[in-house]
Amino acid sequence: MDQTIGKKLKALRKEKKLTLKEIAEKTDLSISFLSQVERMKSSLTLESLKKISEVLQVNPSYFFSTTEEEKQPTVIRKIDSEADLLINQFIYKDLSGNHPNLGFSPLLVILKVGENKGSQFTHRGKEFLYVLEGELTVQIKEEEYSLHAHDSMIIDASSPHYWLNLTDKPVKFLCVSSE
Repeated sequence: MDQTIGKKLKALRKEKKLTLKEIAEKTDLSISFLSQVERMKSSLTLESLKKISEVLQVNPSYFFSTTEEEKQPTVIRKIDSEADLLINQFIYKDLSGNHPNLGFSPLLVILKVGENKGSQFTHRGKEFLYVLEGELTVQIKEEEYSLHAHDSMIIDASSPHYWLNLTDKPVKFLCVSSE
């Protein structure tokens, strides 16, 4: 697990003067699980990260970005790794290049085979999804949409939605969320 996630979670929780109990109640996650995440003893699922982000009123990419502002164009190389898939249930790579206050959050998301558990969530803004490889299932309310490589979709993120991988291969896509 990326150690910065736990540290950022704890710092943001304290900044917002929330207890682990309050976050647990709002996310349906246990206090002990949240404590383990903060101490970097447990890793998060995509669904858990999104629930926590919503309660803390930040985009999930907050936990993957740094605060140093870059003045030069940023090139990010080798942003995905097959080794990451062996360790993590999903891969969430921040593509903002350490640029704060962009007004949008560009992410590379890779869902492993069978990453199809979870419940729908909502957040502010819009999401632009672009599938690079595989087949992504997007569930919006009761409707399911199947996106293949080179398909894209824009959704109102205030509508309950969830991303699923119902195939036997990883799916890789870009998610650009407005803030």
